[in-house]
Amino acid sequence: MAALADRVRGRGRIAAGLLLNLLVSICIVFLNKWIYVHYGFPNMSLTLVHFVVTWLGLYVCQKLDMFAPKSLPPSKLLLLALSFCGFVVFTNLSLQNNTIGTYQLAKAMTTPVIIVIQTFCYKKTFSTKIQLTLIPITVGVILNSYYDVKFNFLGTVFAALGVLVTSLYQVWVGAKQHELQVNSMQLLYYQAPMSSAMLLVAVPFFEPVFAEGGIFGPWSVSALKLLERGFPGGSVVKHPPANAGDMGSSPGLGRPHMPRSN
Repeated sequence: MAALADRVRGRGRIAAGLLLNLLVSICIVFLNKWIYVHYGFPNMSLTLVHFVVTWLGLYVCQKLDMFAPKSLPPSKLLLLALSFCGFVVFTNLSLQNNTIGTYQLAKAMTTPVIIVIQTFCYKKTFSTKIQLTLIPITVGVILNSYYDVKFNFLGTVFAALGVLVTSLYQVWVGAKQHELQVNSMQLLYYQAPMSSAMLLVAVPFFEPVFAEGGIFGPWSVSALKLLERGFPGGSVVKHPPANAGDMGSSPGLGRPHMPRSN
C-alpha cells in the first residue's frame, strides 16, 4: 500500500507540474501578445530580454544545485545558438502578426516538419499510424489559415519560418545533447548567453535602441511591469531528449513526447 501511495503522489506531482506549466505558457503567450498590440515593444529586443532572464534564471538554479554546469566547447554550439535566436524571433514575429489561435495552430506543424526532416536527413522511419496522424494536423492548420478572418501574408511567412527553424532547432538540440552527453539545462546554460550576445549585435541594425520604441527608449511603468512578467516558457525553453530520434513538443525543460521512429 505504501508503494502504491508513493506512485499516486508521484503521478499527482507530475500532473500538477504539467498543469502549472500549461497555464504559465498560456499566460506568457497572452502577455506577449498584449505587449505587442498595446505597447509595440520591438520583437528582437523582447527576445533578447527573454534570453538574458533565462540565463539569469539558470544561473540561480545552478547556484541552488539544481544542476551541475558542464564545460562545453563554444564552437560546437554556435549553429545551435543561432538557430535558437531564429526560432524564438520568428515565432514571436508570428505571434505579433497573427491571431493567437493561428499562432498556436501553426506551431502544431512542428511535429510533421520534424518527422519530414528526420525521414529525409536522418533516415529515420515511422509507422503508418504515426504518418496518418499528420494528415488531420496539416489539413486543420491549412483550413484555419485559409479561413482566418485576420489572415495576412506576412504573418503566414513568419509562421512558416518559425515552424521550419523550430523544427531544425529541436532536431539539432537533441543531437547535441546526445553528442555532448548533457541535459537540457546544462546545454541551455551555455546556449542562452551565446544567443543573447548574437542578438545584442543584431538588434541595433534592425530596431531602435535609445529612440522612442527602442529597448532603452521611454516606456511607461505599466509596460515595464508587463515586460518583466512576459518571460518565455514553452516558446523559448523547448528541449527534446538526448536521442535525436525521440523528439517532442512539450513546453519547458522536461522530456517531450513526439512520435518515436522505428
